[in-house]
Amino acid sequence: MPIEIKNSSSQPLQIDSAGRLLHFLAIEGLDRQRLLQLLDSAAQFISSDTNVRKSQGSLLAGHTVVNLFFEDSTRTRTTFEIAGKRLGASVINLNTSRLSTRKGETVLDTVRTLEAMDADIFVVRDNSSGTAHLIARHVPPHVHIINAGDGRHAHPTQAMLDMFTIRAHKGDISKLRFAIVGDILHSRVARSQIAALQILGAKEIRVVAPATLLPTEIEKLGVTALTDIDKGLEGVDVIMMLRLQLERMEGQLIPSSQEYFRCYGLNQDRLNHAAPDAVVMHPGPMNRGLEIASDVADSDRSLVLSQVTNGIAVRMAIMAELAGMNKE
Repeated sequence: MPIEIKNSSSQPLQIDSAGRLLHFLAIEGLDRQRLLQLLDSAAQFISSDTNVRKSQGSLLAGHTVVNLFFEDSTRTRTTFEIAGKRLGASVINLNTSRLSTRKGETVLDTVRTLEAMDADIFVVRDNSSGTAHLIARHVPPHVHIINAGDGRHAHPTQAMLDMFTIRAHKGDISKLRFAIVGDILHSRVARSQIAALQILGAKEIRVVAPATLLPTEIEKLGVTALTDIDKGLEGVDVIMMLRLQLERMEGQLIPSSQEYFRCYGLNQDRLNHAAPDAVVMHPGPMNRGLEIASDVADSDRSLVLSQVTNGIAVRMAIMAELAGMNKE
């Protein structure tokens, strides 16, 4: 179930009373105008002009960004670190294996301790749903929380970098058909992608997976659920593959890795069912030969590396917006 993003006064938790973005916790609760504003802002952070890069390098001067990752990550943590440093912030990557939470200290006490050291932007990732929201409810107004992935609930910055990449390569999202393929049941990425695509008016959203990896009542989200991948890919403009999250599975939800690839892996033959100019995406890390064939992952129709690059600009835009420093 989605986490309700409100505080005790019923004011939306992500937005303050003046309509400013206070935290970035989920795509739900944000409107189309705000998403487009963040995407437009991210475009300004992709520049090879030295003078532009220098002006960006002072936007977060005096701010301290803490990457508080209770769950391992390479792409997300590193791109947040690069984004913060390019904006001029001090960036601290905490080794969670050495945090005092391992000694019994609560997450909130850890955050309060870091607040006392003038940390004011926390990027939080956890394998439990709701951690970023919990912290956001207990920090003062000058402290901002970014959800970098929480359990099976949400991964909003991944969804935003995906939207940015799609728009850069395919144009108006409202004119496109999408297929999200793979482990829908356990994927926080899929949940955030669906929310973003719906807000931006995608022409059609299909989710494709074995029946065991489709959430019950998934079609109530306004998507078309299919178990036949060839039918699911027919004529789509964007194929969004998902990682098979074996670590989150309980019980035998797929017969075997080989059988999964045979039935649901994206290969060239299956790609041919999509539109001739369809593009392929994957949030990473990719399991080659399980979710996607190497020749597809490395083809000129793959946007996987563009997603990584664009993640830096999108996360810069979000941090700058939270700090009130975005330049129009």
